[in-house]
Amino acid sequence: MTRKIVTGLLVAVVAGLLIACFVSPFVAAQGLIRAARTGDQAGLERYVDFPAFRASLKTELNARAALEIRRRAGDDTGMAALGMLLAPSLVEGAVDGFVTPQAIAAMVRSGEKPRPERPVPPTDTPATPKDRIHQSWAYRGINAFAVTLTRDDRPDDALVLILERRGLFGWQLTGVDLTPDPMG
Repeated sequence: MTRKIVTGLLVAVVAGLLIACFVSPFVAAQGLIRAARTGDQAGLERYVDFPAFRASLKTELNARAALEIRRRAGDDTGMAALGMLLAPSLVEGAVDGFVTPQAIAAMVRSGEKPRPERPVPPTDTPATPKDRIHQSWAYRGINAFAVTLTRDDRPDDALVLILERRGLFGWQLTGVDLTPDPMG
């Protein structure tokens, strides 16, 4: 009888841990969104790995800028080359200067995707009403989780936030995915 109780307790503990591991990114994502909507700077600092987020944003914006430069330059390879040389330094300075807890909050509140010419929305950007932003969540591996915020008025311009596991149950915002839709 005692063996059955111990085995049952062990199974319950393992099942509880697995459920907690599965649910933890959803809880972290909702905490991040709640902190952004309420302007809770301490909460944002707890949910965001700023150095990792800045590095990710620089990489994504540089890739987007390169695509845009190639698209706009057309046959003018000299202009494209000049743009490719200047874009990284412009993006780096903008990202380093503007990625703050207030800027992350404005981005999440508004659901606006960063762009090379405007890496983060102004900190006084008003919140888009909750019912106008659709949230979806998906694992991107065992240690990566994506939160997609899509505005009703811009359904093809989703903001994809990437959270990474920190420890067993902790998650932090470490990046953004600006990869253009290959179908678009």
